[in-house]
Amino acid sequence: MRNVLFFSIFLVLLSSCAVSKTPHKEFRGVWIATVANIDWPKNPNDSPEKKKEDFIAILNFYQKLNFNAAIVQVRTAGDAFYKTELAPWSKYLSGKEGAAPQGFDDPLQWMIQETHKRGMEFHAWLNPYRATFDLDTLALSKEHDFYQHPDWMVKYGKKYYYNPGIPAVQEKFAKVVEELVTRYELDAIHFDDYFYPYKLEGEAFNDSITFQTYGLPNQSVENWRRSNVDSLVKNVHHTIKKNKPWVQFGISPFGVWKNKSTDPMGSDTRAGQTTYEDLYADPVLWVKEGWLDYLAPQAYWSMDYPPASHKAVGSWWNNATPNTNLYLGNGAYKIKNNSDKAWERKNEIPKQLTFAREQGNIDGNIFFSAKSLIGQHENVTKTLKKKFYRLPAENPTTLNKNPRSIQLPGIESIEKKNEMLNICISHTDSVPRFLNYYQLNGNGKQLIGKNYLSESENSGCFQLKLTKKQQRSEVGISISDAYGNETATLPLNF
Repeated sequence: MRNVLFFSIFLVLLSSCAVSKTPHKEFRGVWIATVANIDWPKNPNDSPEKKKEDFIAILNFYQKLNFNAAIVQVRTAGDAFYKTELAPWSKYLSGKEGAAPQGFDDPLQWMIQETHKRGMEFHAWLNPYRATFDLDTLALSKEHDFYQHPDWMVKYGKKYYYNPGIPAVQEKFAKVVEELVTRYELDAIHFDDYFYPYKLEGEAFNDSITFQTYGLPNQSVENWRRSNVDSLVKNVHHTIKKNKPWVQFGISPFGVWKNKSTDPMGSDTRAGQTTYEDLYADPVLWVKEGWLDYLAPQAYWSMDYPPASHKAVGSWWNNATPNTNLYLGNGAYKIKNNSDKAWERKNEIPKQLTFAREQGNIDGNIFFSAKSLIGQHENVTKTLKKKFYRLPAENPTTLNKNPRSIQLPGIESIEKKNEMLNICISHTDSVPRFLNYYQLNGNGKQLIGKNYLSESENSGCFQLKLTKKQQRSEVGISISDAYGNETATLPLNF
């Protein structure tokens, strides 16, 4: 009996070690929300220096935790965090819609550069259909689509929305995406969960005339609405890939596709609204058709929350969408801030990360939102750093596979001074992504650091801080691209 007990404990410990071991490749993202100044800027009237300081503080916090992606909201409600003829400047950036931020030239370019400096991907997060955040239309710029195209607008609740059934709306949004992808060095375009709006009791979304105009014979309004969203997703995917096929396209839908009570294929949940039936979005179809590089369902509930547990939701997506990179959205904003008492416990998020690593098709996690951990919940942060994100991990790559031969980097100079490794390299690749640093151990290697390589530059100088153990070990470097191709590892001599 004692031997059986010992063996059981051994298996538990072995399983625990396997889960906590840093995966070679894992997405570790954080949403930086700008709408209503949730995360950044803290105040739209702050000085440019304060805005930059606050954004860098967010990046530095998550860089220290070995996160490898920032999903930054650049379009909140028919506006923009960059200069464009397609939308007015956002009031959340400058304080007044349509007014350029004073003393802050090309803020999006600056944010991308700062994110890449820290070896992190930059995903541009857009809200496709929300046109306003409230009914104060007098505060809107005359360049806003509310005034430019009033026929595109539908009032619903306390907001205005773009009418997804109008083909010109889809065409406009494809232009928005194309401009972003061609002008900026983005790693991905990212949509959130707001397609058709969440339903309000006793109010109808007034698109009946549009349905009569564009709906097909014998097509229900529900299926027509879903087809409108499908078309948007398909067209955006095509727009991205025809311009820069290495740029990813990801969507973060509401966590429940359908409840099992309405469809046997649905999840064992009791969600009041679902992404398929209420938001008219069908992520399962998008994955099946190959229109997405990643899916990030918002599984913001605790592990065992009865109506929709994180475990049930995550397991369902793991089984239902195996043909995409799958990341789970984690509701870090609920820590010690929710009626569900599970969020009072410091191990709720760690349990969710352990769960994700135990699944066969979940490739990482994204935290909502950036401010949720900064300056608070230090016990949670310490656990993340010590048990889950102690070492860096490679970013999952686009599913649009393109086998390419990449040349080894040229070493222009190299110096190790105390714990700092200083290196200058050159490369010939036109679609690089990362300079990878490995600690070499016999026949194996462990990723210990990354630097982002710009697609517009073919050389750069970088620094890597080495631990005492790494200083005593052999270190090698490689270059990898956005498709997942990687050079051989080149040992360094210093």
